[in-house]
Amino acid sequence: MITPFVFSTSNGNIIMVESPEPQREILLEGVTLTLLGTAHVSRASAEQVRRLIQSGDYDAVAVELCRSRFNSLMDPKSLSQMDLFSVIRQNRVYMVVANLALSAYQQRLADQFGIEPGAEQRMALRLARERDLPILLIDREIGITLKRIAANLGWWKRYTLFTGLLTAMLTSDEVTEEDVERLKDGDVLETTFAEFAADRQDLYRPLIDERDRYMAAKLQREAERVGARRVLAVVGVGHMKGIADILEQNRQDPVATLAELERLPPPSRWPTILAWSILLLILSGFAYGFAMSPDLGWDLVLTWVFITGGLSAFGTILAAGHPLTVVSAFLAAPMTTLNPAIGAGMITGAVELYLRKPSVGDFSRLRADVASWRGWWRNRVSRIFLVFLLSSLGAAIGTYLASFQIVKRLFAG
Repeated sequence: MITPFVFSTSNGNIIMVESPEPQREILLEGVTLTLLGTAHVSRASAEQVRRLIQSGDYDAVAVELCRSRFNSLMDPKSLSQMDLFSVIRQNRVYMVVANLALSAYQQRLADQFGIEPGAEQRMALRLARERDLPILLIDREIGITLKRIAANLGWWKRYTLFTGLLTAMLTSDEVTEEDVERLKDGDVLETTFAEFAADRQDLYRPLIDERDRYMAAKLQREAERVGARRVLAVVGVGHMKGIADILEQNRQDPVATLAELERLPPPSRWPTILAWSILLLILSGFAYGFAMSPDLGWDLVLTWVFITGGLSAFGTILAAGHPLTVVSAFLAAPMTTLNPAIGAGMITGAVELYLRKPSVGDFSRLRADVASWRGWWRNRVSRIFLVFLLSSLGAAIGTYLASFQIVKRLFAG
């Protein structure tokens, strides 16, 4: 909870000052850094940001935003510039869907409580621009944070976390008061993960601890880059203590720290090993089936085609894909499931995009539409993502079911 006091440190001396929001002032290598701990759903925080910037005491303003979130905040139309073919080809659909789900949660907060998370950040950005002050973006890219979270989890935990987040944010029409209270101590990303991150170091480390270190290092580097002497840093109150403690210790090399925390973890070898192992087993099963009897061999091949293709097509139907997209799912899944380098969703997503090109209106309504289940199917952009996800899920389930059926037929034969 926000306390009515500021803990201010300057040259190692700690003093108490009355204030509506918590602050810590740190003198670091000739630069005075004022950390303002804000609640992302508090109008009082936005008002305190206004008072401090308008005081004229600062020559730069730092905010807890990364470049992509800054662009989204300042230019809501930036979604219309998204290259959907590239998103599908580069297998970034899961990342985009996670971002949209976070936006959906934020939209529900705004609709239900009249609270727009990040009001204090908008205030800081607007006033900094009006006064021609440098804006320092100090948070780590959300995509890197999500990838580092995923790297800390096994594939099953990763899947349950992804589906759990979607379910938690999209199935309930009402956001609880407890959710709003949690937002006073963290941002939308942290609040969304709160249910899953309790007593979980694999989530806490990349979500909180690493971001504290990252923002402390970025604040140091950016202040030096723009030559600022007095910087106001607007950060969530949940991050303020961690950032301040790191800055006061002043034991990290900002450049090395940023390089370390921006590094994407290498992909795990196990999914690739598993995929190629399944491929080898299935092809061996086909070969053994044909060796026993051509009829049995073709029966095994048809079993594979109808189960993998049928379930992928069924997933595409659930996503309300175009009839030709359904056909493409049925034809593509039996082959893509035997090729670890390409997934069924890449084919179905590209076909759906070709057949039903989203309009400018679809992009402009995307954030509002994904706030409800019905909107995900109504909007052509989000429906393409659903086609990708559900056809991929159907093909994956079909792979295991078909494998069991083939082993069963071979054993019975």
